[in-house]
Amino acid sequence: MGGIFNAADAYDKIKAGATAVQIYTGWIYEGPGAVKRINAGLLRLLERDGFKRITEAIGVDVRK
Repeated sequence: MGGIFNAADAYDKIKAGATAVQIYTGWIYEGPGAVKRINAGLLRLLERDGFKRITEAIGVDVRK
């Protein structure tokens, strides 16, 4: 939890094994639109890495 300001931040935590992430400070600084931008960015990152679902990315970095 914490430290989520963009899609890359969330994606790093998901690939490390997180099944949920929490945005707070990023939301305070960026406003409610931050959630939409992070979600859109996550979709791009998943597509880039060949994942169809976010569940496929969970823990991928620790399974290597």
